[in-house]
Formats: sequence, structure tokens, C-alpha cells
Amino acid sequence: MIQKPKQRSFKYYVFLVVSLLLPLAGFFVYAVRYQTELFPLLMLALLVNIFPLIIFYRRLKQKRSEVKLQKEEFFEKSNLLESELDKENHLIGSFRRKIVMYAKLKSLVEKLSLCLSLEDSAHMLCGELCQLFEPGDATAILYLLQAQTAELRIVYAEHNRRPINIKSKRGDVFDQWIVKHLQALHLEDVKNDFRFDLNKMKDAEARPVRSLLSVPLIVQKKVIGVLRVDSARPSRFHKEDLRFLRVIGDVAAVALENAQMYDKVEDMAIRDSLTGLYLRRYMNERFQEELGRHLRKNSPMAFIMIDLDHFKHYNDTFGHSAGDLVLKHVAMLFKEHFAAPGNLLCRYGGEEFCALLPDCGKAAALALAEGFVRRVAEADIILRRTRTPVTVSVGLAVFPLDARTKDELIQKADELLYAAKRNGRNQVCAA
Repeated sequence: MIQKPKQRSFKYYVFLVVSLLLPLAGFFVYAVRYQTELFPLLMLALLVNIFPLIIFYRRLKQKRSEVKLQKEEFFEKSNLLESELDKENHLIGSFRRKIVMYAKLKSLVEKLSLCLSLEDSAHMLCGELCQLFEPGDATAILYLLQAQTAELRIVYAEHNRRPINIKSKRGDVFDQWIVKHLQALHLEDVKNDFRFDLNKMKDAEARPVRSLLSVPLIVQKKVIGVLRVDSARPSRFHKEDLRFLRVIGDVAAVALENAQMYDKVEDMAIRDSLTGLYLRRYMNERFQEELGRHLRKNSPMAFIMIDLDHFKHYNDTFGHSAGDLVLKHVAMLFKEHFAAPGNLLCRYGGEEFCALLPDCGKAAALALAEGFVRRVAEADIILRRTRTPVTVSVGLAVFPLDARTKDELIQKADELLYAAKRNGRNQVCAA
């Protein structure tokens, strides 16, 4: 503890010096006026007083040194206290930031729990990441690993609250490194890291990247994807940001896997397991929506009914497994031929298929249907080592030219389908 210099001892020495000098001053005045022979005695008294003065001077110098030393100790302890205070303020600020970040994490987890589909989960996750890491220049990207090819596939990317197009659809050198090493990655400046060949990235990605955070998404020791946040500015992220992204990655991995399972279950509920086409129930739900939309737009919509010719013959001759092969073969051609965006393809029942073609007039629909009939007839299928021809009959009706309601349109296409069969099969019959 710092001791204050004792003022009492200093006053004592001042009093002592004054008490010695005052008598000498009196003697000096007396000797000058009355008795000059007292000067030798006065000189002797002055010499005697020199010793207390010397002692006083030394003590005074010593006290000054002590006060100077105490002052230095005081400033040293003051600097230490200021340093400790700065550390405490830094810790308090760090705790405040953590409280804010974990509050945001809680909000993110709650929002993720409300998302069921993979698309909704990916959009919400990337959007929240951009907000967590100070919106403006951060880009959030989500890649998922494809089970069939074991390659990364971009699911969603967002920058400044807007979806963006990333050229490297299967990830760049950084994402491949994550999948290979299964470790989190923090780069303050990609140009200063010897592990990555930036020349390869320049060819594949024109988007500037200087700093990034990236973590693998792992569920039960199995990697399912990569979650990444990057920026065009160097030293944009810190180690604390990487720790936080790891926590988000652990939560997101489970949520995304659940979303993938939900999509699979939902897909199984609306798709036929044999052909991969939509089921009739789902087509009926969508049919009314599309009909209302085209009625408001006053635009045409084509509906095509397709039936395999002599399908019972394949089952009777080659067995029911051969009939399944024929259905899968025609369904594959069906999906390839009517693969335009927006087309709704479904298995109507048994060996019947149907296609809903939005914004498609009769001439365009007729050309598509005739092309499909020729394509099926030209593509023979091998059944029990026998090349077997397959043909289809097609009925075509167009809204609102041929019918104005869903039931009327389906009935009209069905009637035309049976007209095609009566006329010899392997053809298209349109109203």
C-alpha cells in the first residue's frame, strides 16, 4: 500500500532551523550595535549551526527521493489498474456480444424448427447468416452432398438479402478441402494461404473472395454438406465468428437432414414409386389452381391423355415384371419429351399417363404429342431377350377452346384417347 510522506517530521526540521537561526540573528544585531568583540563567538555559533543544516539538507533530499519513488509507484499501480480496467471492459463487451449472438442463435433455431422443406430451410438459414455477420458484404452459401454422386451441389446462396448466382455449382477449392479434411476453415486472406491454388479458382469463379469461414455439416459422423460465409474484404471474420458458425453448423446439419427426409416423405406421398411421375391425387389438386390462373390470364392450357396400346399383352406374354419394365420405359421417355419447365406430368392410373401443359396452344401441343408417339414407336424395348415394339395412343384437349372446366377437359381428352384407339392406335386424336 502506498504510504504518504510524514509531514510532521518535515515541520520539525523547519522549526529546528528557525529556532537556531533566530538567536544567531539576534546576536548578530546585538554585536553590530553594541559589542563587536562578540563576532568570533558569533562565527563559532554559525559553524556549530552548519551541522544541523547539513543534516536537514540530507534529510530533505532523502524525503524528496522517497516522495519521487512513491510517486513512481503510484503511477505504476495506476497504469496497472487502468490496464485491468480495460481488460474488464473488454470482457464485459465480449460477454455482451456473446449474449447478443446467442440470442440471435436462439432465434435462428426457432425459425429453423418452423421450416419443413429443404428449400425453406436453406433460404432461412442463408438469410439469417447474412444478418448475423453484419449485413452488407457477407455472402452465405449452402452446399449439400449428393448421395448418388458424392459430389457437392449448391442449394442456395444469398448476398445483401438477395439470392445470387454462384458459378461454382459443385464448390471451389475451399469447399473441396472442407469435404476432404472434415475440418472448419478460417481464412483471413486467401492470397496469403499456401494450401490453395487460386489460379484454379479464378477460372471457375469470377466473384472476388478474400476472407471466409466454412464448416462441414456432419450428422452421425457423416458429412452431408458445407456451410460457408465469405467476403471480398480481407480480415473480415475472427476466430470467435468461426466458433459461432460451428455451433450454427451443428444445429443446421440436423435441421437440413430432417428437411431432406421430409421432402422425401412428401415426394413419396405425391409421386408414383414405379415411374417417378406425380400421382393422380396431386394432379387434381394442381389442376384447379392452373385452371384458375389461365382463366385470369385468358391463355390456353393443353391437357394430354396417354394410354399404352395392348398393355395386357406384355403382362400375359412376358409376365407382370415385364409390364413394369414397359411402364418405366415409357415413363422415362415421357419425362424426357415433356421436360419443359411448368409441365405437370402424372400417372393417371394403370397404364395411363397425362400431361398438363401450361400456356400451350393446340398447335404446339399437337406437335409435342405427335413427336412423343413417334419417339415411343421408334424406341423398342428388350423383353426376355426379345426386341418388342411399344406404341401409345393420345387424346388432346385444350382449355378454354374445347372445355371450360376441369371435369369437362379431362372427359374430352379421355373421349379423344378412346377415339385414337378405335381409329387404329399409335396416333394422336385432337378435338
